[in-house]
Amino acid sequence: MADPTRLREEIGRLGIRSGGVLMVHASLGGTGLAPGAVRDVLLDALGPGGTLVVPAFTPENSDTSPAYHRRTEGMSEREKAEFRASMPSFEPDTSPCPTMGALAECVRTTPGAVRSLHPQTSFAGLGPRAAELLADHDPYCHLGERSPLASLYAADAQILLLRVGFEVCTAFHLAEYRMPGPPPIRTYRCVVKATGNWIEYEDLDLYDGDFGEIGARLPRDLVTEGEVAGKAAVLLGMRDAVDTACELMSGYRGEMA
Repeated sequence: MADPTRLREEIGRLGIRSGGVLMVHASLGGTGLAPGAVRDVLLDALGPGGTLVVPAFTPENSDTSPAYHRRTEGMSEREKAEFRASMPSFEPDTSPCPTMGALAECVRTTPGAVRSLHPQTSFAGLGPRAAELLADHDPYCHLGERSPLASLYAADAQILLLRVGFEVCTAFHLAEYRMPGPPPIRTYRCVVKATGNWIEYEDLDLYDGDFGEIGARLPRDLVTEGEVAGKAAVLLGMRDAVDTACELMSGYRGEMA
């Protein structure tokens, strides 16, 4: 079982920039670490001028999400209608983000935390730049130029994959928006508490099936690797991740087409 003192040492060896911006994806299962302790170690590493950001996504309020299709597989049309009617609407101050992990939910519920307003792919943050970085999140743009990912890129944020793989590296989605050529588009729907209604919109057809492969192809000099609580931890610059992923993704997905 990991302990906070060792965690502080392991995190400290990764090279988190004091005063910088850090986006974290984490899995704490089996570590015995309290999410609040991990949050505090990360905030200490960032220092008083640093800002911590986590994904606070809510696929539970959408009937176009993979989560919905998994939950309703095999249901009758009546059962699907009843399930859909019971789905929670998005409310930025209270909607939990259970699929994002215990650390993300801890950050979201910390007093003073800021959350962006996208009803499906919001982000939560703590620190002096959180409000600025999460302020502009177009409800019709999940993870593109009108989302906090673009602001994090501009801020030269770092990305920490804490005991998770590149398969969940959200920053790679920004690379999808920046790929050359006309993007694939699909329809999304979700329910929002502010209106009590379902909203429908079109956005990029997001795909993460090759993120692990893209992560494996990143030049090793862009990545700092370590170990935290017995599993791999990876730190890298967001600009490097997005720019290189866009280049790799264009060729890799071209091969798949």
